[in-house]
Amino acid sequence: MREGRHGSEHTTENVTIRVTPRYLPEQSDPSEPRYVFGYHIDVRNNASEGIQILSRRWRIIESDGEAHEVEGEGVIGLTPHIAPGESFHYASYCPIRTEWGTMEGVYIARWDSGRQTELTVARFYLAVPRTEVTH
Repeated sequence: MREGRHGSEHTTENVTIRVTPRYLPEQSDPSEPRYVFGYHIDVRNNASEGIQILSRRWRIIESDGEAHEVEGEGVIGLTPHIAPGESFHYASYCPIRTEWGTMEGVYIARWDSGRQTELTVARFYLAVPRTEVTH
């Protein structure tokens, strides 16, 4: 696993989402082409009330311009509740056909008060490190 330098951090309504991507050469096969990137997400609730992540919506754009939309309930099969001052961390992955691409999206969440909101996950980059490029 190689550390990425192309992460992002964004705060929406006192909830900070930090993403750290990594290239996963052991799961990738450039001859297919298939490039797999892992990413670690930290969601920190700095607000005065709890919040629950209900669903997610991702936009993945490969370097050739092909775009993919991914939607689903929760994150990694969970709908975590994050109390004030607490964090939720998880890791996932994304395969793409090109040596680099971008990912960005939103979490649909509900505050303990019942109000629904969208938490921005700022654009981050999925990029094969130069030392791994095959051509």
